[in-house]
Amino acid sequence: MLYRGTFVHAPSLGVVQILEDHLIGTLFISQVNEEGNITYIGSAQIQQSIDLLAKRASENISPIEIPKGSFLLPAFCDLHLHAPQFLYQGTGLDLPLMKWLDTYALKAEARMDAGPELARRVYTRLAQRLKENGTGTTLLFGTIKEETNLILAECMQTAGCRAFVGKLSMDIDITPPESTTTTYVEPSAEASLDAAKSFIHRCHGLVSHLPPSARLVEPVLTPRFVPTCTNELLDGLGKLLQTDNVKLQSHLAEAKDQVEWVRAERGMEDIDVFDKNGLLTSKTIQAHCTFLTMPDLDRISAKGTAIAHCPLSNAYFSAKPFPLREALDSNVKVGLGTDVAGGYSLDIMNAMRQAVAVSRMREGDRLMQGRDHQNLSIDWKESLYLATRGGALALGLQGMFCVGAPFDAQEIRIYDAQSWQGVGTLDYFDLDADGSLKNLTPEMIEKWWCIGDHRNRMRVWIQGKDVWSA
Repeated sequence: MLYRGTFVHAPSLGVVQILEDHLIGTLFISQVNEEGNITYIGSAQIQQSIDLLAKRASENISPIEIPKGSFLLPAFCDLHLHAPQFLYQGTGLDLPLMKWLDTYALKAEARMDAGPELARRVYTRLAQRLKENGTGTTLLFGTIKEETNLILAECMQTAGCRAFVGKLSMDIDITPPESTTTTYVEPSAEASLDAAKSFIHRCHGLVSHLPPSARLVEPVLTPRFVPTCTNELLDGLGKLLQTDNVKLQSHLAEAKDQVEWVRAERGMEDIDVFDKNGLLTSKTIQAHCTFLTMPDLDRISAKGTAIAHCPLSNAYFSAKPFPLREALDSNVKVGLGTDVAGGYSLDIMNAMRQAVAVSRMREGDRLMQGRDHQNLSIDWKESLYLATRGGALALGLQGMFCVGAPFDAQEIRIYDAQSWQGVGTLDYFDLDADGSLKNLTPEMIEKWWCIGDHRNRMRVWIQGKDVWSA
């Protein structure tokens, strides 16, 4: 396919590029590329593009025109989402973390493991919602049962969603004695490790018959967090991480009660527990990390470990915000996560806005206290990088428009070129029917970033396939 129009992406932190009247092709000049990767990008005015357009015209093939008033943006990346918790999204957020896990999270996961029909219904709907919100890639926590996670992988693959699926590993029961929740735990470290190995094999097997570029789901090692895993289990997962071509995700230094639990039970910080067992690597993504110190961030950076920043769920379940600016200044790989259902919104647009708002509050506090430090806030451009390229890089993807990258994109329409009216909540008062405003400006994109919603999203492509349209 060949697309012509305006493309917007964030190739580096704080930089938003507007590529007016460009061509992007998932084809070569001489042959069709079926893989859905970008094979050409350039201004429509350069000779190579003119030749390409002429060749396609001679074959009676026209480019897909992105209409005036719209632009293509890389699809969002959600770096932390609990798939089974979508079952009760937006519920119980008044409770502290450990109580909330017992009251809602573990029960929901047990229900999904006990009811494959329910799991398939929930996961099918989750995939649809992700596409509606422009999310092309998601790093998912699942449940402890292999079969349920295979259902999750099947639903994502069928829907055309790129997904990294994690079967939970947990051999310590964290339900308190007074809990009414059915015990939710694997019988032993050995059983948990065997199940993790089996899931990796079976998840790869789901898509092994497809061409490599069409294999949208991958298995991920997923120790829930330190309180649910013995040292034996963590050590075994560390060995698997070294020998298998997989990634690993978990929660790190998330909440006060969780951090204190680990100190009391293990006599050390949970970052030390992960590191000691070989689980801080360039293939690791850790969620939250709100209680990390500056030396911890330097350590994370040196290991190449990525962080999933979840500003909304941090506000509910952590006693303090994540030091985002410090992490970025330490060259830590950071992306955004919704953390459904610890966060109530599946929309990465909200995560971007919340990340900026929290950072502005931190900067205000710094100024009020007169602390000598660099500005702690981020802006909308930096948040757009985190939502696209930042999260993608954490997973070994690109998250921008460049040759070799998967064509994962969304069409955003901000005004109607026929009526010269803004779309949805957007109003642009400098649009004239004579077309005097010819080009997209950063200010127009910022307005969409601030107050745009689902009405502005027209289409979503994942791996070059049109998977959703309004």
